[in-house]
Amino acid sequence: MSEDNHQNQQRDSKNDSSDTCTCCGGDPYGEKQPRWKNKPLAIILTSAVIFIVGIILERFMNQGLLAELAFLAVVAVAGFEIINGALKGLSKLRFNMNLLITIAAAGAFLIGHGEEGAAVMFLFYVAEFLEDYASERAQRSIAALLKLAPETAHVIRNGQEMEIHTHAVNLDELVVIRPGDKVPLDGLVVRGISAVDQSPITGESIPVTKREGDQVFAGSINTEGYLEIRVSRKSDETIISRIIELVRQSKNKKSRTESFIDRFASYYTPAVILIAILVATLPPFLLGVSFNDWFYRALVLLVVSCPCALAISTPVSMVSGITSATKNGVLIKGGEYVEEMKKVKVMVFDKTGTLTEGQLEVTNIINFNNSSKDEILTIAASLESHSKHPLAKAILQRAKDDDLKLEEVYNFKSITGIGLKGKINGNQFQVGNKSLFENSILLSDHKSPDGKIREINEEYEKEGKTTILVGNETAIIGLIVLADRIRDNAKKTVEYLKNNGIRTVMLTGDNECTAKRVASHLGLNEYYHSLLPDDKVQKIDELVKFHGHVVMVGDGVNDAPALARANIGIAMGAAGSDVAIESADIALMHDDLSKLEYLLKLSRKTMGVVQQNVALSIVVKSSFALFAVLGFVTLWMAVGIGDMGLSLAVILNAIRIGSGKIQ
Repeated sequence: MSEDNHQNQQRDSKNDSSDTCTCCGGDPYGEKQPRWKNKPLAIILTSAVIFIVGIILERFMNQGLLAELAFLAVVAVAGFEIINGALKGLSKLRFNMNLLITIAAAGAFLIGHGEEGAAVMFLFYVAEFLEDYASERAQRSIAALLKLAPETAHVIRNGQEMEIHTHAVNLDELVVIRPGDKVPLDGLVVRGISAVDQSPITGESIPVTKREGDQVFAGSINTEGYLEIRVSRKSDETIISRIIELVRQSKNKKSRTESFIDRFASYYTPAVILIAILVATLPPFLLGVSFNDWFYRALVLLVVSCPCALAISTPVSMVSGITSATKNGVLIKGGEYVEEMKKVKVMVFDKTGTLTEGQLEVTNIINFNNSSKDEILTIAASLESHSKHPLAKAILQRAKDDDLKLEEVYNFKSITGIGLKGKINGNQFQVGNKSLFENSILLSDHKSPDGKIREINEEYEKEGKTTILVGNETAIIGLIVLADRIRDNAKKTVEYLKNNGIRTVMLTGDNECTAKRVASHLGLNEYYHSLLPDDKVQKIDELVKFHGHVVMVGDGVNDAPALARANIGIAMGAAGSDVAIESADIALMHDDLSKLEYLLKLSRKTMGVVQQNVALSIVVKSSFALFAVLGFVTLWMAVGIGDMGLSLAVILNAIRIGSGKIQ
């Protein structure tokens, strides 16, 4: 339906928005004031009362003239904006839906069917009202985003806590967040520990524990403890504000189906007017039948051919799908990407930070020469506590998890690129790679007491894992194996993709052993290793050329060129990265690969609803058009069923995309 009429009713607009029917190419999802706060309901009620009075005057009191005046009054009240929009469009040679309805109503009065002319205007106005009301339901998740972040924050200034508007909070200021409060701004925790519900931002189903140094997002909810955060983004730069803006922008990025429907609708209206003229004139001229009868049928054809339901069938479905995804922690930047996801043939993954967590963890501890695993880990962790090497974090974390107490280290020495040395309890120990133990008899002796250490070490290295040797002055006492942990849901996601006919490929800059280990564990179809960023782009080009529809999943930073080159770029964990949100077409707000399965299901469901809506619109409109020419459809039936009823059916079908579980 045309939205322009109600926009003019809601506010005094000086633009030319009423020249076109928004359902035929405009944006029917712009943010609007609630209908009940304006005059449309009053217009509907007034028109209904006058129309009923007119029917009573005509049918029961035989007051034809007064009845006609009443019907004209209905047209004046309910049809003022419709007629105004029609005249403005006609003055610019634009044929919109307002013109079709105006012609139909005027024609009905000319041939003595004033009650039907009034019914056309009244029902068309009601249909617009109900359609806009129903459409707004698909927008409520966006409106809810606006309410997520509070407008005020409790800031500590000059040692005093004060409540101020979030716009007035500066970077690096301290903000207090008590139990039950919403986080007003993005920031880093500097004091306190608490479970924070950040599902509105990342889609995580359970609260996440936040402690000193962790990042929190505006709009998330502090569920239990006291927190103080240092503001890292101003109110107009927070993740939630960026999400809102990108979702707004996404409504203007139309899918190929939407674009086709828009082009179709622009030619459709003048074609319908021409056909209606032929229906009204040719049969009376060629066959000598009643002109009034065929003129009436032509008017019905004009009304029933209104393409509103067809025009809104795609955009309302896309908006419903996009807003549903937003609630599930997936940011889609346009309907074109919803449509493209259904066509994907190849899913390409970055390795580090995408298929894996991007952080090393201790996977194995192997003890030699009568040493215990706890002893090996304690020695390694004690030495690594003095190091800033990336491996140190993983070893220290494992010692912490195992509740081991670190020992004092004396005469500590770090040998760059090789390892660490130091004394513990008067004994000399060393931790490092095999280069540190080149002169060790045990490492070179393939018949060591506890097995072939060199072979064991090399075996793990062939698997793409990192190994750390632990030894004293005379012997190697242990081997610590580390690996980048594969995400828990990665294997299940890859299996789902392959079961649905999607080829899975991994591109990584890591060495062949590491790449092979991950690819074999996950069952990927292909993998390519030792790639620079430019190499990844080249591989994407090759895959696109061969397969046609390629999706790239990466971290959104070093993979930005490849993400941009693929048909769709999907960024992982975008809530923590500005670059990820900007560079990707779709952003997963949390590091959750299972959202890829959700995305595919959402795309298929959305496009299925689009196909249903388009098919329903074409079948119903075609049937009603045929029946109109044959004389079986009246004007009020054309509007009430063929237009208003069909439009509502299309919208309600679209709304179910976000209301139920995606299967």
